[in-house]
Amino acid sequence: MADPDGVCVLVPTLDEAETIGDVVSDFRGAGYDDVLVIDGGSTDGTREAAREAGARVVTQSGSGKGQAVREAVADHIDSEYILMLDGDGTYRADDAEAMLDPLRSGEADHVIGNRFADMRPGAMTALNRIGNQLINGSFGLIHRESFGDILSGYRAFTRESFDEMHLTSDGFGVETEMAVECAKRGIPTAVVPVTYYPRPAGSNTNLHPIRDGGIIFLELYRRAKTNNPLFYFGSLGTVSTATGVLIAVYVAVEWLTRRVSHEVLAVVAAFAILVGVQLLMFGMLADLILSLHREQLRERE
Repeated sequence: MADPDGVCVLVPTLDEAETIGDVVSDFRGAGYDDVLVIDGGSTDGTREAAREAGARVVTQSGSGKGQAVREAVADHIDSEYILMLDGDGTYRADDAEAMLDPLRSGEADHVIGNRFADMRPGAMTALNRIGNQLINGSFGLIHRESFGDILSGYRAFTRESFDEMHLTSDGFGVETEMAVECAKRGIPTAVVPVTYYPRPAGSNTNLHPIRDGGIIFLELYRRAKTNNPLFYFGSLGTVSTATGVLIAVYVAVEWLTRRVSHEVLAVVAAFAILVGVQLLMFGMLADLILSLHREQLRERE
């Protein structure tokens, strides 16, 4: 039997009337009485279905999943532990205790449910699989951590660890932000295998793979500025330097073969190389400062 003490099940929703009732009933049937549905202004009866199933229901003041999660934790949750999942029926209460165990044992302050450990047929399209693999690989390269499935919507975390995070994303990038903040701030993180089910027939996804995937990639790169400045500034510097070198080679070839001078292009090439080298140097300096800062923090602990 589940141990619901000190646990709030948080479910952000938007037009999930087909599935939210079953999701709420699943968790309440497993012993989790405090199920909070924070709704983004659904027009299909999601809030009514959630209330009928026994959930606390609030309508978020803004829009987007990220804003909903921040508002829910800040204004509507007092519990020590928060179990967060999507309202589309792809996650089940069967995995709830496994998600919460690392928090209760003190092993971790943030838990990510790894969907790839047991992904049922039809649960994810081939395009989404490829996108997830690319994003997880990019996260590991940029942020030097491997969390297995950073886009998983099944999370468990302590209030204290959530309050440590600086989250600004309003949309689906909130999971990515959480993973980056865990890596950046050294929040103890565990990865737990979970079962990922297909969306039930009749329910529609709010995810747009190309658009939202692009937003997530940009968020990963933007966050590298403070977590891995050598990668962030180094990549910009490399692109700038390489562009300058290519232009310089073109100018040189034109001059040697045709005696045609390109003064403007020559100036552009020199400027690009100069900026690129400066960015590379700045990236190395910033990385050194960040390393020293982290070392000082470790010594204080």
